[in-house]
Amino acid sequence: MAETLILGIESSCDETAAAVVAGGRRVLSNIIASQVDLHKKYGGVVPEIASRKHLEAVLPVIKEGLSAAGVTLADVDAIAVTHGPGLVGTLLVGLSAAKALAYATDKPLIGVNHLHGHIAANFLADEPPEFPLVCLVVSGGHTDLIYMTGHGQMELLGRTRDDAAGEAFDKAARSVGLGYPGGPQVERLAAFGDPEAVPLPQARTEAPYDFSFSGLKTAVLQYAQKKGPLADQQRADLAASFQRAVTGVLADKTLKAARAMGVRQVIMAGGVAANGALRRAMGETLAPHGIRLGFPPPVLCTDNAAMIAAAGHYLYEAGVRSNLDLNAIPALGLL
Repeated sequence: MAETLILGIESSCDETAAAVVAGGRRVLSNIIASQVDLHKKYGGVVPEIASRKHLEAVLPVIKEGLSAAGVTLADVDAIAVTHGPGLVGTLLVGLSAAKALAYATDKPLIGVNHLHGHIAANFLADEPPEFPLVCLVVSGGHTDLIYMTGHGQMELLGRTRDDAAGEAFDKAARSVGLGYPGGPQVERLAAFGDPEAVPLPQARTEAPYDFSFSGLKTAVLQYAQKKGPLADQQRADLAASFQRAVTGVLADKTLKAARAMGVRQVIMAGGVAANGALRRAMGETLAPHGIRLGFPPPVLCTDNAAMIAAAGHYLYEAGVRSNLDLNAIPALGLL
């Protein structure tokens, strides 16, 4: 039996992406047109500019994705597209393109939750994870712990009460004079710092698997303001101390959740899952308890269309189809 071919389209923020995935596992192409350099001077993504750039890029990127995979639209079985969460204007660009292609070719349309795409990226790794498992979703807008017994079978265990981990990284980066995107820049600077140099708080929450990063973010800002203009080593020490505080609480609560649910597999999903310090902290915390850790390669942690095609594959196999009136849902939840 021939493998199912899914064309994935992603445009939730500042990456225009298209990919073709075979059988939910093999990435035949994964084309990403990033706008990071364009938005750097603004210190973050400007929605109107992002939408206009998506309009310019979406059809060339789709064409390149099909060409790189060596297939045509006639060869694909379905078209999967992100319909939320994300910026409404940018989502609509990808959605409009996907719906037009689905209508013109009479191919099934499948709306994909962007966060489910991040989770599905783990199943594109060389050694896919095994259910049941606990997944830590860490991105610019989300920090969630979920229990999974199968594709689409999820139970929310905990989430952030305020800022997401990725948002905290971005705001901490500004506090120490770094630009956008903050996460990678904090990680690079932290490599030169002492993670024990600056005492920073870790919030305690009543719910055992919930997170809170607003107090930590404020503590970093207050420290930077109190010390005045920071010397290079002070900036590095603050970055390293902040990163350790974030990764430590993420790893500790994930371990507690994994042990409570009795799983032997943990996976990470989302842009912050590319952070090397987080990967090391998670591995060092979980390994002594015999719990395996999985995560996608860095290119599949950040926004991409291969993860959308992979998530679309499992929906396609489950018989899920979307109508042509599928709309963007900017605040679409994980569950």
